[in-house]
Amino acid sequence: MAQRHHDLTGPAAGPAATGDALAGYLRAQATEFLRALRLHRESGGAASHGSSPAGGPAGRAHPRAGEAGTAGGPPQDRVDAVRALRRSARRISGSLHTFRPLLDPEWSEEMRPELAWLSGTLALEHAYGARLERLLLALNRLSGSTPTPSPAQTPVPGTPTATPKPLPAQAHARSQAQAQTQPHTQAQQQVHQQTQVHVRVQAQTQAQTQASGAAGQALGGGRAGAQPAAPDRGNLTVGAAKAGALLDRQLTLARTRAHSTALQALGSSRFHAVADKVAVLASEVPLTPAALTADLRPLARAAEERLTDAVTALPLITAGSPYNAEALIHGLSPDPAPHPQDAPWHQVRLLLRLHRYACEVVHDSGAPLDARLLTAGQALDRHRDASEAAAAAAQAARTPRIAPATAYALGVLHADQRHEVEAARYAFQRSWQKQTIGTPWPDGR
Repeated sequence: MAQRHHDLTGPAAGPAATGDALAGYLRAQATEFLRALRLHRESGGAASHGSSPAGGPAGRAHPRAGEAGTAGGPPQDRVDAVRALRRSARRISGSLHTFRPLLDPEWSEEMRPELAWLSGTLALEHAYGARLERLLLALNRLSGSTPTPSPAQTPVPGTPTATPKPLPAQAHARSQAQAQTQPHTQAQQQVHQQTQVHVRVQAQTQAQTQASGAAGQALGGGRAGAQPAAPDRGNLTVGAAKAGALLDRQLTLARTRAHSTALQALGSSRFHAVADKVAVLASEVPLTPAALTADLRPLARAAEERLTDAVTALPLITAGSPYNAEALIHGLSPDPAPHPQDAPWHQVRLLLRLHRYACEVVHDSGAPLDARLLTAGQALDRHRDASEAAAAAAQAARTPRIAPATAYALGVLHADQRHEVEAARYAFQRSWQKQTIGTPWPDGR
């Protein structure tokens, strides 16, 4: 289906956005960055930076996160602060990329990689935690016993990393593994103590569930046409439990390392140099002499066209057919590299963000956003999450000397997440084809 793409730049009549609008947008995002940094510091975030070997020199304009903070602040405040830091860093970096001809080239080229580094570093810990939760919930769903997930408390840099409650799929295998493994660090001891309590609770719940199921079979055994339980059901349950325990060990280790990396990053001289530059940006934007009167619409339109070209190259016709199984191709490839067909979709996700940020600059920030773009962006976020979860399951399946039942459960889990990739592509195709009327460019386009 042919699709005319558009943007969020408001009604046809109205003055053209110039460099003043870009400067105001960058100052606002820099202010949000500094406000989030202060909130993170006041909520007790990164309180352990005082002993970090990566700490910068003393006497900076920006104190280390946590030095003036109040320890023990609400965890949600720290979560919101880190999210706001990443949000403003992405928007500043994206605007520097789209409107780089209007900015000082040397300053812009130095600033963009540093903001991308900061945003990516802060995102890793949350990504590993969300990936583990996604995979464990999928394992329980595929096993026929989906528990009600408790609200997740996402640790942020500067707070102790808490281990979530183990789901039934991992409780049995973890209880056996912990009987042979002793924690060697203080963090592992805390995890060990918390896990013992959770394992006992989950084991009792699982025993009650099995007893209820046995009673139900006994009551229904005399009915005509009653079907006995599958003989290999127990093996599948054991495989799913061991697969969950393996994923928990691998992703928790990766999450802990990401937490340590974020702590070192927020206490480093590199981060404080970025904060210093953002503080300067909040009051002075290094525009070129011609930027004050330059029209921003051609540069924003170029970002839209790059997005349009990338979407055109996607196999949207195939994605528009439900259950096409395209996402399962190369599923048995021995190559541990990311799935090759996912890269164009990830690129579209990045270009869609740049397009949205450009529209925020050209248009007044208080204008409503296009629901089509928001829905498409959410579908691409789900695509990214499912793709990375499938890769984690495949990586776990390559662990040497695992039981066949464990490998089978991980294979089923990998296929399930690849089906989620396919569903996200279908949702993106459906949302992208929707036409929104009445949002042309200010020049009538």
